[in-house]
Amino acid sequence: MPQTYWSYEDVGHTQDAKKESIALFAENVFSTPKPEHLIKRVLNLATNPGDLVLDSFLGSGTTAAVAHKMGRRYIGIEMGSHAYTHCKVRLDKVIAGEDLGRITKSAKWEKGGGYRFYELAPTLINEDAFGEAVINPDYDADMLAAGVALHEGFTYHPDGKLFWKQSSGSEKSYLFVTTRHLNSDYLDSIQSTMEEDEYLTIACCSYDKGLDRVYDHITVKKIPQMLLERCEFGKTDYNLNIVHPPVYEDEEEYDAE
Repeated sequence: MPQTYWSYEDVGHTQDAKKESIALFAENVFSTPKPEHLIKRVLNLATNPGDLVLDSFLGSGTTAAVAHKMGRRYIGIEMGSHAYTHCKVRLDKVIAGEDLGRITKSAKWEKGGGYRFYELAPTLINEDAFGEAVINPDYDADMLAAGVALHEGFTYHPDGKLFWKQSSGSEKSYLFVTTRHLNSDYLDSIQSTMEEDEYLTIACCSYDKGLDRVYDHITVKKIPQMLLERCEFGKTDYNLNIVHPPVYEDEEEYDAE
């Protein structure tokens, strides 16, 4: 039952958590780590198996490790090298059955499962010395196409036959991203391979005047300008401009799958 006071005999204390950390990493990085028993108590009270747990300051990965052992889904966010040296290492040990954390036995955890590890990409659009919007040179052609597709709500999945079917949207809508200059001959060659009910958006660095009005079913845009409202410049904190938040299926549909 929930209590206003939890003794360290029940949920552990900082010294327990330090011992857990040293056993995992052979070094003490965090001065006040949280014991696994404490996180287990919190998740027992607040969640059910299969629920989604968010820890936006993951630290050494305790929340993710405990959630994994307890059959919860989880999202952990962390900056700095310990995302690789601690969080990832800890989860890998949990999955491999090499983790000897304090709740491993009580949770009847052995091994298994998996997770996805994502890195926050660099800014897609930068400002040059004159304040003009330019494409970040860190992006190669594939990264640029995937990045623009994400911002525009398309799924990056290049077609094996038609090069312009680079990303797909709803029904028969597509997005093609290119760094080359778009002229009328190139646009006509693309249009000749399209079906009547297909719609295409072309994102390019530059194009001949008037090409954006040639075909009703083809929209032509310049990459920097189309993304300006969706990019923030000079940001180093957590105030990210999330344009397309994920849409989660409701719980009944998830359980059915």
